[in-house]
Amino acid sequence: MAKRFSDPDRAAVYRAIHERRDMRHFLDEPVDPVVLKRLLDAAHHAPSVGFMQPWRIARITDASLRVALHAAVERERLNTADALGKRRDEFMKLKVEGMLECGELLVMALMDDREKHIFGRRTLPEMDLASVACAIQNMWLAARAEGLGMGWVSLFDVDEVRALLRMPAGARPVGILCLGHVDAFYDQPMLETERWASRMPLEECVFENCWPDNGEHGNDDDGKSNFNDV
Repeated sequence: MAKRFSDPDRAAVYRAIHERRDMRHFLDEPVDPVVLKRLLDAAHHAPSVGFMQPWRIARITDASLRVALHAAVERERLNTADALGKRRDEFMKLKVEGMLECGELLVMALMDDREKHIFGRRTLPEMDLASVACAIQNMWLAARAEGLGMGWVSLFDVDEVRALLRMPAGARPVGILCLGHVDAFYDQPMLETERWASRMPLEECVFENCWPDNGEHGNDDDGKSNFNDV
């Protein structure tokens, strides 16, 4: 039987998971290059379907490119606000990124020529995207352990960002990652604090054997999970 981590090490893993936050407020301080390399290496050790390793990471060091990416995000922020209808004003009060303040700006992208990788993707081609999400999560958890904040920005026009980074045909951006020092981590996810949304009860997201046939959860009937037995 494989040996489990020590109690302190195991607790540290769960602490990183529960204290990770999507950060939008950053201090104007550089990230240690040694730490940045560790975080990139953590991302690169993520699981990937068929071991295709579909992630590509662009480190944005050109100040004018950072500004251009921020402008692209701002345009989409306004478009998103308009699409939200009655929640427009509520959305516009939210801080959704820290691209101009963070110490490092990274763009996580999907590789080109992905169609040649069919192992695990023949019927689920989106598994390459799932693999990139795993890489982002690896970096996010490692950043929290290092005391650094990270925020995932997805408000942008894909073709506009693709053009700014001169990506080859078939490659596409998945997220703009703000990484850097923070004054403090949010006690709760910021969107929960701002009452935009709240975390769903676990019981509403887990069930047994088959999809529940109604909106009730928490017992053994009709595939609903009974957490008293877990």
